[in-house]
Amino acid sequence: MIHKLIAVAAWTLLVFIAYATISPIHARPTLFATPNFERLAAFIVLGVLFYLAYPRHIVLVCLIVLGSAVLLELAQLLTPDRHGRIQDAIIKMTGAALGIAAGRTMLYFQQASRWFQN
Repeated sequence: MIHKLIAVAAWTLLVFIAYATISPIHARPTLFATPNFERLAAFIVLGVLFYLAYPRHIVLVCLIVLGSAVLLELAQLLTPDRHGRIQDAIIKMTGAALGIAAGRTMLYFQQASRWFQN
């Protein structure tokens, strides 16, 4: 059951990030942090959630999370009041990679602790 909730959370976060990225600048939700920190943190969480939801599909996870970072920046070029930048894509991809690595590390230690308990 928790596995399905994590998958729903991952897809929901991706939709929210897409909305925040492509929506008009005045409708963009913001936190009390710098935009670069928001980008990095959002994609770290996205990477963790997708890896935990689909741990046996690492290539698919990388394509979805890293690919969405690039595609969302490109999509901003289609909106009149937004701008896609390579620097922003790199920050998002860095967050995605860190999140995927963190998710992998979390599962590794969870499995290791199970092994030691037996």
